Amino acid sequence: MYNSNLKTGAFALIDSLVKNGTSYIFGYPGGAILPIYDELFHWEKEKKIQHILCRHEQGAIHAADGYARATGDIGVCFATSGPGATNLVTGIATAYMDSIPLVIITGQVARSFIGTDAFQEVDIFGITLPIVKHSYVVRDPKEISKIVAEAFYISKNGRPGPVLIDFPKDVGLEKFLYSFFPVNKIDLHSYSLFNFFKEEHCKKVLDLISSSIQPLLYVGGGAITSSASSLICQISSKFAIPVTTTLMGKGVVNENDSLSLGMLGMHGTAYANFAVSECDLLIALGVRFDDRVTGKLDEFACNAQVIHVDIDPAELSKNRVPQVAIVGDVNVVLKTFLTYVNSLKNFSFNMEQTLPWRKKIFLWKSQYPLLVPKNAHFLSAQEILHYISLNMPQAYITTDVGQHQMWAAQFLNVLPRHWMSSSGLGTMGYGLPAAIGVQIAYINECVICISGDASFQMNLQELATISQYNLPIKIVIINNKWQGMVRQWQQAFYGERYSHSNMEKGSPDFLKLAQSFSILGLELEFRRDIDRILGVFLNYKGPVILDCKVKEEENCYPMVAPGKSNAQMLGVTKSTLKDFSEPLVK
Repeated sequence: MYNSNLKTGAFALIDSLVKNGTSYIFGYPGGAILPIYDELFHWEKEKKIQHILCRHEQGAIHAADGYARATGDIGVCFATSGPGATNLVTGIATAYMDSIPLVIITGQVARSFIGTDAFQEVDIFGITLPIVKHSYVVRDPKEISKIVAEAFYISKNGRPGPVLIDFPKDVGLEKFLYSFFPVNKIDLHSYSLFNFFKEEHCKKVLDLISSSIQPLLYVGGGAITSSASSLICQISSKFAIPVTTTLMGKGVVNENDSLSLGMLGMHGTAYANFAVSECDLLIALGVRFDDRVTGKLDEFACNAQVIHVDIDPAELSKNRVPQVAIVGDVNVVLKTFLTYVNSLKNFSFNMEQTLPWRKKIFLWKSQYPLLVPKNAHFLSAQEILHYISLNMPQAYITTDVGQHQMWAAQFLNVLPRHWMSSSGLGTMGYGLPAAIGVQIAYINECVICISGDASFQMNLQELATISQYNLPIKIVIINNKWQGMVRQWQQAFYGERYSHSNMEKGSPDFLKLAQSFSILGLELEFRRDIDRILGVFLNYKGPVILDCKVKEEENCYPMVAPGKSNAQMLGVTKSTLKDFSEPLVK
């Protein structure tokens, strides 16, 4: 007798994904994952889910990553076994380093072939162990729905991260009595969410703030993940505390605010780096004291007492031992702290005690501002990015990695969750596919990818995906004919020996490349054309590439050299404003 509850493993997977809130899957098919794609065919026909066909598995996972960063939801991607799975490794590591929630489904050879070195068999479970939050190999189709529910829960809760599900081909074909496993039935005895924040912590934090005369808020990606932007702004305003952010924390505050210092670290603003070097209290929120931020670690905020809040207990005291260590979600901690402060009847904060500190920071801002070069003889990346920031303040920004990434971080003022950049791993080729994920999530919003001519060539095949789905992504190529950051390091630290960093020979004609994908191509070479060309670029309704031919030898400053403290920056001199525009408000 026919039993309508008998379903295949592939059905159980797609049904579980849909019921756990998946709207989009980014992927690329192949032999071992075909049973899943065959099932997907029917679900797409009924418009219950949409698959985005990328042109490379790395493109697919970066697109899922961009989707997750922009929305805060879990990004989902598919790839087949063997090379399909291994092509995901860089994207998995990118998400792991930046704590991005992904669920990755890889096809695998049939269960009976596992371990036999079968065609397109690799142990992707073992390969990715160091770069996933958790992973599964599905052995029993009856476990599929529960595994998916657990994967979604683990990926999103606590410190987010990627979760891998390896799915043997025959599991997808096997029929069984299926029932959906809801996420609220999960009982993970070995998975603990830490939150040790108590009222006694509130008193310690308030005492330290009240006794500080040079406080500083140091804010990272954990604050973006926990949606703590408004609370950080409240605390900054209430106690008149300046704010500096990491690359991952960009967007958490308005960088045009008088209390914002922009980004700190290797290519951070001079005044942010001076401030962290002289502060007496460092309030670290959702950060991990990364080496690109701290410079010489034992000289990082060396005169400051430290309050460190992070959801991951492993980050506390890993690089810097704080006076107050708080395990907890940044949003929850700050909300509890503000409630505590507001409940104190006789408490009032004397803002005058930090006035000399704020005056010192204002002086640093006026003496060492970010400047936009405006020289008649060359086009600068900084001027292009400053123009975009002024004219498209609501845009979602993705970047690749290199000089253009640092200039974008310096000169673009963005909203929370409007900044997508590979920060921990520094993955070239991230920006273009990430923009696909963001645009799929927000189809009517402006999405701008800032890339370099070297980074862009890492995943340019994803132009086909953009063309297929007619995604109105705006792509800026900062074209200096070099691997810009590599060239800068070779100039500064390797005796100007430019070993294999020049990209001019063999590079494509980006306008003809755009045309070959039915995408509008524009070129900007002279300053006199900025308003006209950028006007067309920003107002065009479809996908468009802008090839910006900038000065080849331009370096990204400030720069903290390896082994130096943040106060010892290259390229920092008091501004005379010669050959520059007026300083930015930042």
